[in-house]
Parts: sequence; structure tokens; C-alpha cells
Amino acid sequence: MVQSLPEGSPAKWHLAHTAWFFESFILREFLPGYRVFDANFAWLFNSYYQSFAAFPEKRLRASFSRPALEGILRFRAHVDEGVEHLLEGSPEDEALARIELGVNHEEQHQELLLTDILHAFFTNPLRPAYQAGQVEALPPMSQDGEPGASSMEAPVYPASGKAVPLRYQQFSGGLCEAGRGEGFCFDNERPRHRVWLEPYSLAGRLVSNGEFAEFIAAGGYRQPEFWLSAGWDAVQRNGWSAPLYWTNESGDWSLFTLRGEQPMARLAAAPVSHVSYFEADAYARWAGRRLATEFEWETAAEEQPITGNLLDSGRLMPAPATESIQGQDGPVQQLFGDCWEWTASAYLGYPGFRPLAGTLGEYNGKFMSGQMVLRGGSCGTPAAHIRASYRNFFAPETRWQFSGIRLAS
Repeated sequence: MVQSLPEGSPAKWHLAHTAWFFESFILREFLPGYRVFDANFAWLFNSYYQSFAAFPEKRLRASFSRPALEGILRFRAHVDEGVEHLLEGSPEDEALARIELGVNHEEQHQELLLTDILHAFFTNPLRPAYQAGQVEALPPMSQDGEPGASSMEAPVYPASGKAVPLRYQQFSGGLCEAGRGEGFCFDNERPRHRVWLEPYSLAGRLVSNGEFAEFIAAGGYRQPEFWLSAGWDAVQRNGWSAPLYWTNESGDWSLFTLRGEQPMARLAAAPVSHVSYFEADAYARWAGRRLATEFEWETAAEEQPITGNLLDSGRLMPAPATESIQGQDGPVQQLFGDCWEWTASAYLGYPGFRPLAGTLGEYNGKFMSGQMVLRGGSCGTPAAHIRASYRNFFAPETRWQFSGIRLAS
């Protein structure tokens, strides 16, 4: 029942809400004779679908002491049985499309559940570990959950704690296409359309913890010239002096992770994570660079295999770039997995965008204001869930996600 921040949710709520999605948008409409498990669940576990039902204030979800966990697990089993009955028949195409949407919705909540647990454990004075133990070198994972094509051997992570050299790959730009053309996607990834890109370059890896520590040591959080006005206001209002989960209680930085408290010296080469858009933008300005637009990122990622340090690897924390980046013209690493990458793009509809019909049109479209786009997935994203066209989005002050920084110019 723990809910440690207003925008988060208790683990129990995630379990109930994902089942609610299948019952509300699939079983009630497409399975004849379906018996609703509990009429109160229609509003109790609604997230934000205004046209479907009323719902409690989000920050109060921790007060849902009833139904108990046992009742929610019975609700999930009831919904699973209903979906199985539906699939045993000959469901219409719209029902199958919504089941696929429901599966992807649940994959989103698998990641949200981990990020909420991480924050809940960080606010616990005992600082418990979600999964204890040292992290060994683990191979990147592909979309089918198997080790990626480049991981016949375990990747070679820097032994010194120092990140591999930061190099840039050039892209010619020109007239490019962006957005999803075929296959499953959310409505905000369509339609596929043309964009014009000037020549640009992307950093071959994400910004590391050690590099971000240099920004802190140089007074980055005390120099307003590097910050957007709203970002500087956020620094002052929230008292930011380092990324979320960084602590310096004994004179040395440490980082709280799903595997417990870790000394920063051990993670210096790993990507900095849990920074806001404002922090990512300020760091880029301080470094003399900028953030990529979402279309620059997508053009670079579109031909890359979907492989990386995703949830399926079991690492549960960002990993350093590997030594294979040493080649001057080597591929851009870490495009998928490790950290969601803040882009310089506001979250808006593409030319010709139309949300899904009916209540499901509230899934993405109504949030196209005051949000920034992130790309690429993280160490908490299921491998089967991510693709080059995937558009995540959060308010620029958000820090509790696995969000990191890739420089561009």
C-alpha cells in the first residue's frame, strides 16, 4: 500500500488497475454474459479516463486499505479467465486490437511498478534493497528476451570505474521519415510523416555518473546561466543539488538503486539516471552541447536492433557503455535500455494525429501539453515493449523515472 510520492502508485493499485483495463475496455464490451467482478472497481481503479467513470484523487491511492491484496488477486484471476474465454471463441478484430493494447498497457505498469518501489524503498529509513547482491556483467537483451546478436560474450565493462571515451557520430540529416508505419503502436506514434533534419551528431553513449559529478563540483546547480527559467525555479523550490537517489552523508557520493545503496565510485562509469529534463538541459548547456530532438534520435535508432540493458537482462540498474565503443566510427550505444533519454522535443501530436475513438482516446492525446518526450526505454522496460518510434513523455520536473542524458550537436 506504500505510495511515497503523489505521482506514484502503490504496488497493489498497479495489480488492480491493469486488470481493470482488460475488464473495462475488453470484457464488458466483447464477451457476452461477462459478469463484472465488483461494480465499485469500475471507478475505484480508474486512473484518468474522465469519460468512463469518476475516480478518486491519485495521491490518495495509499488509503485503499480495502479491497485487500487477496481480493485483488482474485479479481486478476477472474479477468484472466474472462480473457481466455474470449480468445477461445472468434473475437472480432477490435477485441484483439484492444487485448494487444492491454498487454502493452500492463508492460508499461511493470516498469512503473519498479520505479515506484525504488522510490518507496528510498524513502524508507532502512533503505531496503528490492533485489540484493552484486551485479555481474550481463549480456544485453533483444526483443525476444534472448541475448542480443552482439552479446555472444559478456560485454566488457570498464574496470577502472572511468567511462569509455565520449565520441560523436555524424548524421547527414535531410528529408527523413518518423513515426510508426506498420505493426502495433500507440496512437501518439502515428501517422508516419516526413521531417527535415539539418546535419547533426549524437554522443556514442549516455552521460555517466562521473561526468555529471563534475557538473556538480563545478557549481552547476548554483549557476542560473545554464538553466531554463522554469528549471532554475525548480532547483530553488525543491532544493536540488544532485540527481534523485544521490546522497553524500559521509563525504563520498553514494547512489540508491533497486539493488540497495551503492558507492558512487563503483558506478562512476554507469549512465546518470533520475534527472529531470531541466537537469539534462542544464548539463548539456554546461558541456557546450544540447539535447537531441526526438526525430534526430529516432532517425539514428531506426536501423539499430532492439537490444540493450532492458528489464529482461535482470540487471535492474543502468550499465556502463562497453569498450567496443573505442572505434571512431562505431555505432551509437545505449539507444535502447539503461535510461530513457530526454529529448529537446515537446510532446505534441504529429501532423494528422488522431486519437483512438471513444474513451481510449484519452490514453495519450489529452496529455499533449506541458510535457517533454523521452526515447529508448530503460533498464526497467520490457524488451518486447520498446521500439524506435516509442514516445514516452513526462513533465520536465519529473525525476523518479530512469531518465538520463545523451548529448547532441
